[in-house]
Amino acid sequence: MAKAKYSKEQYQTWYEQMLLMRRFEEKSAQLYGQQKIKGFCHLYIGQEAIVAGTVSATKKDDRHITAYRDHAHALALGVSARAVMAELYGKATGCSKGKGGSMHMFSKEHNFFGGHGIVGGQIPLGAGIAFADMYRGEDQVTICSFGDGAARQGALHETFNMAMLWKLPVIFIVENNGYAMGTSLERTTTVTDMSKIGLSYEMPSFVVNGMLPENVHEAILEAADRARKGEGPTLLDIRTYRYRGHSMSDPAKYRTKEEVEAYKKQDPIEVVKETMLKNKFADEKWFDELETKVEEIIQDSVDFSENSPWPTEESLWEDIYAQHDYPFIKE
Repeated sequence: MAKAKYSKEQYQTWYEQMLLMRRFEEKSAQLYGQQKIKGFCHLYIGQEAIVAGTVSATKKDDRHITAYRDHAHALALGVSARAVMAELYGKATGCSKGKGGSMHMFSKEHNFFGGHGIVGGQIPLGAGIAFADMYRGEDQVTICSFGDGAARQGALHETFNMAMLWKLPVIFIVENNGYAMGTSLERTTTVTDMSKIGLSYEMPSFVVNGMLPENVHEAILEAADRARKGEGPTLLDIRTYRYRGHSMSDPAKYRTKEEVEAYKKQDPIEVVKETMLKNKFADEKWFDELETKVEEIIQDSVDFSENSPWPTEESLWEDIYAQHDYPFIKE
């Protein structure tokens, strides 16, 4: 029997969040094929347990920043499906006002700092956000996520050195799905245990099973506790798998069907469902009703996006500069 480690409510929340992420991404793929969504589009299908476990282990005012595979992060943090879908459509009602698209989701209200199209660009930014909170004497922790390919960027090493030197309250997450676009981890490095990258900086570093939200939750809790105590950053090599290609334009022919099917047997949504059923946290009726509810939420987001206005020409000049009144600057 799959013994439950957490409450019924926690498992229900994890399942509901992951199902919403999965169905939203599946719908996004369909809409992309219909050319309703244009540009680049990177799906999170298979990796849902990472975000679910991270959000459950952090506080509401903690900061989150990630790469361009960001739809699920926004949804899990509470950005509405309407706002995320409208952004994919490029509509003014999107969470980035239709000017960011798939790769640049933002929400100040939900402390979500993106969504970044530059590979690894969010790594130093994550440390910067953590520095700002520490400088102000606040208690927030920044969760900075990036892929195994982005870990090859030189900025990572500069950031790690600075983060450890100043004991910044930041958790670095490698969403390690085994492939940098179409290049396997083994072809990009001799260090396949990516947790070792942090060890040369004396950074606490661990490998985590990213197919189980329980494991992610526990690892994030421990790392966040260290950060809030002033003990500095943590690196988590969270092992996961994406079932689809790197982006919608990637047929993923570099992987065997056997490899993909082997990972699907560890599907986080199905594993959590099995745990819930065996522990009598829910019955099949509950799952069926939730499926219907999620489908309605997603269809509503599509209808909302279809009927939303496009950004105006005038909006091109908005949100470029911020007005500040600095007392030390004189006219």
